[in-house]
Amino acid sequence: MRYGFCALRWHARSIPQTPGLVRSSQQVFPRIPSRFYASVSATDLQFGQPLHETHPHLLKAGELTPGITASEYAQRRSKLASKLPKNGVAILAASDVKYRSGAVFYEFHQDSDFFYLTGFNEPEAVAVIGKSTVDDDHSFHLFVRPKDPKVEQWEGSRSGTQAAVDVFNADESGDIKDIERLLAQSISDASEIFTDSSPSQSSASAFSRLFKSKPSFSATGLAKLLDQKTVKPLRSILHSIRYIKSVAEITNMRKAGQASGRALTEAMRHSWTTEKDLAAFLEYMFKRNGCDTSAYVPVVARGKNASQIHYVRNDDVLPENDLVLADAGGQYGNYITDITRVWPISRTFSPPQKDLYNAVLATQRTCIALCRADAANSLDRIHQIAESSLRDSLKGLGFDMRGDALEILFPHHLGHYIGLEIHDTPDQSRKAPLEAGQCVAIEPGIYVPDTDRWPVAFRGIAVRIEDSVCVQDEHPLVLTTEAVKEVDDVEALRS
Repeated sequence: MRYGFCALRWHARSIPQTPGLVRSSQQVFPRIPSRFYASVSATDLQFGQPLHETHPHLLKAGELTPGITASEYAQRRSKLASKLPKNGVAILAASDVKYRSGAVFYEFHQDSDFFYLTGFNEPEAVAVIGKSTVDDDHSFHLFVRPKDPKVEQWEGSRSGTQAAVDVFNADESGDIKDIERLLAQSISDASEIFTDSSPSQSSASAFSRLFKSKPSFSATGLAKLLDQKTVKPLRSILHSIRYIKSVAEITNMRKAGQASGRALTEAMRHSWTTEKDLAAFLEYMFKRNGCDTSAYVPVVARGKNASQIHYVRNDDVLPENDLVLADAGGQYGNYITDITRVWPISRTFSPPQKDLYNAVLATQRTCIALCRADAANSLDRIHQIAESSLRDSLKGLGFDMRGDALEILFPHHLGHYIGLEIHDTPDQSRKAPLEAGQCVAIEPGIYVPDTDRWPVAFRGIAVRIEDSVCVQDEHPLVLTTEAVKEVDDVEALRS
């Protein structure tokens, strides 16, 4: 059986034939996108990631990655090109495979900026997006590992250079091993180069290595060419596009939130004796409910351990009469969710546990309600509101809130942006008013040290409640609502 792979293309100009390049068959590049179909036998050719033609149970027709179409990836590249100067070139490198020891590698995770623009989910690749001198037309080159049956027998399938054109819609492709020569040809006429690779990076990617040694007066080839060009950072430009999520992106995050929320609610129904067992159950349930993997290493912490914000040892026992904090979420189509829930290991909260829990929950409700565009609040402003709410609640519970008390009891920021990363688009200021389409995590918490400074009944108790939220014009959309958090609901699950 043969399959037609749909390629949606925006082309800048016709480029002279270059040795070693695989290129689109179209020579006239219109500004209006046109459909191009390449007939590829899915029975004869395997790819380095799931596609609809090979994994119809995972992707719908037209999707390049779960939930995101080839058309949307093309639109993203077009938006980036519109922000570049005439003849400006953006260069992005894929992530490298990270090794635990020897030949034992970690699970591969693609660079978020590279993935956002290409949908290509393999290492050792470089994307080049060049803006034309004519309007906002642009070209897209994708240099990747070629097909190699012997290597693929050991390491798994690669997509190869032809698929870079036919499937991932590049105008040209080539062997990543020839990147120095191919890249020099791609950027020779560039007015400015935008990239985030630098000599300080530890990356060993084929592209990053080109920046390892500082070009000198005697440099030749690509090094000399780079030395003659204006090189500027790309991240801030790209993140000005990424920070507003599309409908498809929000849908992916909702799927991750729904699956993860259900996993946490199911975990509350069961009795657990160790942090390790609960962590393993959550990671299993994320995948069983439809996520691809965990979004991050889960925090599963009994009372005293929960005061360590990023406690990930997960190796303690869960004694009766204590609380357990689970900060865990799944990932779908590379989009993450971030949730934290706290519940009693026994059947009910003790009165002090319930008092602290309700103080945090009331603050979180207030803060989530403010995550709407018409309120014109920034994350920093909502953080100030959270501080005021928690301070008043703690005073009412008998805490002495003078001096640095609040800084000790609530030591982290209320929230952060989320998307392809847990702390997404870090170049976006938390001082800026929230806009419709932004997604944030809202996570107030109280962590009471076991010291004489604090009321005896509350010492050693830690509570954090976190949800993933999409900002809309008039009201927030909670992406993780399936994870129960009302005291009555939690205790009902524990009975």
